[in-house]
Amino acid sequence: MFERPEAGGTVVLVSLDFGNSDYQDSLSELVLLAQSAGLQVARIVEGRRQRPDAALFAGSGKTEEIAAAVQETGASLVIFNHELSPVQERNLEKALQCRVLDRTALILDIFSQRARSGEGKLQVELAQLKHYATRLVRGWTHLERQRGGIGVRGGPGEKQIELDRRMLANRIRTIEAKLEKLGKSRAIQRRARSRGGVLSVSLVGYTNAGKSTLFNRLTHAGAYAADQLFATLDTTSRKLWLPEAGSVVLSDTVGFITQLPHGLVAAFHATLEETAQADLLLHVVDSASPNRDRQIEEVNKVLEEIGAQAVPQILVYNKIDLTGAAPDVVRDEYGKISALRLSARTGEGVELLKQALTEFAQAQHPKLQTETVTDGME
Repeated sequence: MFERPEAGGTVVLVSLDFGNSDYQDSLSELVLLAQSAGLQVARIVEGRRQRPDAALFAGSGKTEEIAAAVQETGASLVIFNHELSPVQERNLEKALQCRVLDRTALILDIFSQRARSGEGKLQVELAQLKHYATRLVRGWTHLERQRGGIGVRGGPGEKQIELDRRMLANRIRTIEAKLEKLGKSRAIQRRARSRGGVLSVSLVGYTNAGKSTLFNRLTHAGAYAADQLFATLDTTSRKLWLPEAGSVVLSDTVGFITQLPHGLVAAFHATLEETAQADLLLHVVDSASPNRDRQIEEVNKVLEEIGAQAVPQILVYNKIDLTGAAPDVVRDEYGKISALRLSARTGEGVELLKQALTEFAQAQHPKLQTETVTDGME
């Protein structure tokens, strides 16, 4: 029986090139993910293959190279920049004699560290349970607690596996019921805001694009913001007062990433409904990133997955303090602001964003253009 090792703080990263055009971007992102999880990267093992090996993903020769790297660095964890099957993960752990995770498990671990609200913790736990339910195999020593005896058939551990599966299924049902209840409560709040004619605006974008910094700049909310992937997970909403348009509800949402695990998208579906139900999306882009066009595409893919592709968007090119660009706006053929440049960190160009929000609100509610807004100004 193989005893599954515990994960540690020093890691060997493994990334194989299968001919994808975004290989280097994906590898750079893996390093950032590992660092965001608080891990120390001891070595990166790379290679090229036409297709994954069915048993070891990387093949026997590359697995020996990874094992040597583990021995030389003293690493207690290996993370693959790919999705591993339960069989591949188990075989690799036997061969490497250390804990092995795939990209999905790493992202789930980061989410579990960052979730703060009760709902956020439930969403992450649900995604983790569904991911690890497929990995209830004999690599876990606690499954060996039941070692046969009278009435036990089929070999050691099998009865405990079935018990664990039932416990997992029950916990998943409990969490899903709680999230459904929270989702209904949020829907009631949305309907109340809609009846009150309050404009709903959601900040979306690739992780680390500066959404939370912009959110704080606009609302003075003091939400946590840091230069790291997935700095904040929990959706935060605040009211923003625009003198010529009235109150706007602004929501900061979780950042997206390439290969965002489908389980996470599903688990966060209730929260992401805020995005799908919004009147307007502010798509925040890191204009200093050389990968900004690909990141925009990845965000739009997730928006389509959650049914938000039809919600109007304004592209907000952030971090002009790093690019040297001047704040400005781009208008479409109808004269509407479709994109703008600003710096959430310095505040340069933020007034242009408020102007864009005001124009959008007035277009939604034409009477705002002729009435003097007095609500909340006493």
